[in-house]
Order: sequence, then structure tokens, then C-alpha cells
Amino acid sequence: MNELIFFGELIFFLGAVLLCYKLFGKTGLYIFTVFGMILSSIQVLLFINIFGFEATGGNALYAATFLITDILNENYGKKQANRAVLLGFFTMLIWLGGTQITLLYIPNTADFISPALKDLFGLIPRITLASLLAYASSQLIDVQLYHIIWKKTGGGSKMLWLRNNGSTFISQLIDTAIFTTVAFYGAVETNVFISILLTTYLFKVIVAIGDTPFMYLARKIKPLNEQKEA
Repeated sequence: MNELIFFGELIFFLGAVLLCYKLFGKTGLYIFTVFGMILSSIQVLLFINIFGFEATGGNALYAATFLITDILNENYGKKQANRAVLLGFFTMLIWLGGTQITLLYIPNTADFISPALKDLFGLIPRITLASLLAYASSQLIDVQLYHIIWKKTGGGSKMLWLRNNGSTFISQLIDTAIFTTVAFYGAVETNVFISILLTTYLFKVIVAIGDTPFMYLARKIKPLNEQKEA
């Protein structure tokens, strides 16, 4: 069942990226970056079994943010891709501050949600720190690698699959190693940690391969707001 949910989630979020791009252009991709960073930082707290391995949630959504920077890099250049990375980074800083401020409030007698919020938001600082370090490092590397491969291959659609997968495979490896170590090392048993490390990267590779057709579609999409401007 989890396997079907994973592939359904993958198609849903990758399709949502293209829809945001079609309807709102670059702005839609920036909006999805903010959404993806917040929700994936919550989803990652969910431990699941998938294909017989232990893994965390959020892999499909988080990996979709790499499709966003690749689209921006391909269609608008490195500067716009880096802007999305910066936006995602500051989103996580604000998210961290906001969740911790929420925990400072003293609930009244009618409250029933504060215990759940404490359980959830109490884990946010470590998860967010891991996300910040991993996201900033891996996305900046992804943007730079994509741009290098783009220059080497001369642009165009012929080697688009190489730009998309080559940069993402390497950057996702760095992302997974940093995030998993900071977020879970010492907090879970060693065998669980290793399983999460390996399966998280495997699923991100699957997402990277799966988003290749979406990357080709994105190259052909003409956002509605840009059509009006033209």
C-alpha cells in the first residue's frame, strides 16, 4: 500500500510543479518551493516501511524542489535558480522561529491541541537545522552542476536528461548524507539510521528519474502570465 501511495504522491507533486509553472510562471515555482520546504519538514518525521525498507516521509515532495531549480536553471538561468534556493532557506528560518514562538504560549483549559504541537514542534529545531544545512549545500551544488553541464552540452533538449539527472544524482547524495546524519544520527538505532540513509537516497534517485519526463514538458510550457506579457 505504501508503495502505491509513494508513486501516487510522486506524480501528484511533480504534476503540481508543472501546474504552478503553467499558471503562474516563475512565481508559481517560488510558491511551490515555500510549500515544499514546510510540508516536507513535517512529513520527514513520519517513519514508514516501503519496499521492505525503513524510510521517512517527504522524499517525493522534497525531491520535487530539485525539479524546480532545474526548470528555473534551464528556462531562466542560474540566477533565478539560486533565488529559489535562497527563498527556501529563509522560509525554513522563519518556520523555525514561528514554531518555537508558538510553543511559548500558555494554553488555557479549553485547549486540546498543545500536547500534539509540543510533540511535533519540539522536534522541529533539529529537523530544520538538518534541512537548512542539507538544502543550502545540495541545492547550490545542484544549480552549479546543472549550469556547468548545460554549458558543456550547449543547451537544447538533446542532453536535457543528462543535465537533469546528472546534477540531481550528485546533489541528492550530498543532501541525503547531510540531512540524515544531522537529523537522525544518535536519535535512532544504527541499523535504522543506515536503512534510512540508503533508502532515502534510493527514493530520491527514483524521483529524479521519474521527474525527467516532467522536465521535458516544463521546457515546452509557456506560462500564462508570460503569454500575456508577450
